[in-house]
Amino acid sequence: MALLDHTSAVIYMRDVAGRYLLVNREYERLFDLHRADIVGLTDHDLFPRPIADDFRANDLQAIARGVPVQFEEQAPADDGLHTYVTVKFPLTDAAGAAYAVCGISTDITERKRAEEEVRRLNDELELRVRQRTAELEASTRELDAFAYSISHDLRAPLRSLEGFSQALLEDYSGDLAEEAQQYLRRIRVNVGRMAQMIDDLLHLSRATRSQLRTERTDISALARDVLAELAAADPGRRILLAIPDGLVARGDPQLIRLALVNLLGNAWKFTAYTADPLIRMSVRRQQGIDVFAVHDNGAGFDMRYASKMFDPFQRLHSSGEFEGTGIGLAIVHRIVTRHGGRIRAEGAPGQGATFRFSLAPAPAGWEI
Repeated sequence: MALLDHTSAVIYMRDVAGRYLLVNREYERLFDLHRADIVGLTDHDLFPRPIADDFRANDLQAIARGVPVQFEEQAPADDGLHTYVTVKFPLTDAAGAAYAVCGISTDITERKRAEEEVRRLNDELELRVRQRTAELEASTRELDAFAYSISHDLRAPLRSLEGFSQALLEDYSGDLAEEAQQYLRRIRVNVGRMAQMIDDLLHLSRATRSQLRTERTDISALARDVLAELAAADPGRRILLAIPDGLVARGDPQLIRLALVNLLGNAWKFTAYTADPLIRMSVRRQQGIDVFAVHDNGAGFDMRYASKMFDPFQRLHSSGEFEGTGIGLAIVHRIVTRHGGRIRAEGAPGQGATFRFSLAPAPAGWEI
């Protein structure tokens, strides 16, 4: 009996009729009863009927099966119902007939309460996720409507401004002073700049929200195609281009092309005043990840402002020196990060710029 009294488990024995034969000290402590007062009583004398019925049914099942059986039972305590994992097994005589059932119960109330709390928190989290998802879907619909408005509603007045200013220059130039004609030309330049900004904002939205389609992408071919378009639009330029074969990555071809349009477009633009302009691409393997780079020997930039370069509308050169909306690198940054990659800029004034980027997730602490 001393062994039974020095365990934290609740141990008891009842005969086949359900009368208590013995209980240990933990049973006495838990239910604030003395063993001398319990012996001979049944669970129906000690507990509410539903609980006592469950105890009795489990006793009979253990006796009928003749082997140890595990149950989950509940019993009242000062702070409410407690839950126990109980193993019950029959005691048999020499003839194999059961004469008693023994029970060993371990209190798992705290664990059950913790599990219930986790379930409750998960339910709350799931609800919040559903609510947040609904909010995001609503915001996405609003952004789609906004993008549609930009694409259609804002372009109409811009086309009108461009058309009428062009008509004035063509049809009434003889009646207009040179200063007036200059004003019209400035209007047309700013209309074009606004149209470009609309296009860039739409590209930024697309880079952020379009569905990512991942496949093997030939970056070399995309880069050559982009540079061919730049050369066709600016046939007077003579630039040394070096795009090696074998630049390949897994990603969304359309978004990667959009990133290259902005990176190579910047390189083309910022080498405009360079004596022997050069644009090249390269790749290196770094800790199992391909790091691509776009290099140019153009105007470069001050590294003190490198951290701001990927923010929308940030410009390191005046619009009078180099045209642009300040959105291109923000588009590139969104595309790279959507692929799980990273991007970094290096440069110096008058010494060109290098943009290194990856298009695959990297381990924590990895840097380009």
